Amino acid sequence: MSLINRFTIIVKRKTPYNLYHTCKYSTSFNDKKDNTNNSITKSVFISQSTDVFTNLALEDWFYRNYNFTNHHVLLLWCNNPCIVIGRHQNPWLEHNSQVAKKRGIALARRNSGGGTVYHDNGNLNLSFFTPRERYNRKYNLGIITRALYREWGIEADINKREDIVVEEKYKASFYISGTAAKLGRPNAYHHCTLLVNVNKTALSLALERKEDGIETNATASTRSPIKNLIDVNSHIKMDKLINAIGWEFLRTDALVLEDGGQDLIQRQKGFQFINPTEDWFPGLDELISVFRSWEWNYGKTPKFTVTRVLDVPTEGNKVHRFNLTLEIQNGIIEEIRMKLPSSLVSHVFSEDTSVINNLRGTKYDHEVMENIIATIGCKTVRLSTSQNVDKNNMIATQL
Repeated sequence: MSLINRFTIIVKRKTPYNLYHTCKYSTSFNDKKDNTNNSITKSVFISQSTDVFTNLALEDWFYRNYNFTNHHVLLLWCNNPCIVIGRHQNPWLEHNSQVAKKRGIALARRNSGGGTVYHDNGNLNLSFFTPRERYNRKYNLGIITRALYREWGIEADINKREDIVVEEKYKASFYISGTAAKLGRPNAYHHCTLLVNVNKTALSLALERKEDGIETNATASTRSPIKNLIDVNSHIKMDKLINAIGWEFLRTDALVLEDGGQDLIQRQKGFQFINPTEDWFPGLDELISVFRSWEWNYGKTPKFTVTRVLDVPTEGNKVHRFNLTLEIQNGIIEEIRMKLPSSLVSHVFSEDTSVINNLRGTKYDHEVMENIIATIGCKTVRLSTSQNVDKNNMIATQL
């Protein structure tokens, strides 16, 4: 039995939407309708898992194994609280590891680029799958904005960075979605988040940067003001949003952003709940194991250094200042360097040298640096003069 036939199909009909402001929302792109458009069907797949590693593996499974030539797919999924970083990012720069650990917030690295986002059950994740040659990010975002307008009258815009924003009075823009993509051969996907009712306090605490002194070429996130959709319209609920976006996807032509109405919906494969297990998707367990591993989430971090400026008291109430630097490759401490006066090397640190040297080759985390500083009896010098940034209502988004 084919994979598509194993999905549980929901037989459901929806009352046709009222027409809306077509001059703003029914603009076609440069793609031309042709016979190919008539041969493409669409499905909305809804993952039954809320585990971030499982859902990322499921997304990667489709990307690696599925044939989208005549079948475009929108995958919808929600996660339990987690932080998701881009493929080329440094996790120690992008989140507060101590807060995340204390709150049980998982860290996951996705397979696409872009910046860091916070997920919980108030966040909807959307993955649009097509062949590489039909990848169209604005088309996908247009599906979302049309659904928001059709169902709730929300006028959301797509900005120059291709994120979805809403404007309040005084023309203040707030992000309700971040976006990223994976382009390969033959398949591609564009995925984005949609903030429905995210815990903004947890988001702010989890994404607050605590690690200082890191130098790296890793992709850095930029922070932007955010707003939940329920703050825009209190009637929006997750199930209604899934329904609205799913039907908008099904009623829109495959190659151009034009409404095909109920006639087009009748030709589609509809909504389908999917169970992301090895039985349904052979090879999925291996992908889950990779996405859950330390080697992927931390070991894939681009090379970086961490430097602390330290003060150490000596005899005669003198204080010596020096730099302590760790060089990290693939998440592993490769080198520990301290620029010390000769007097300190011979009298103060001789007993601690072996302890510090033994840390070479071990996995890096925030506590390693703090343990070294405690071992050698020094005090960290805070040299930064930058003001604290209020991160309430902020989200890290792609560059």
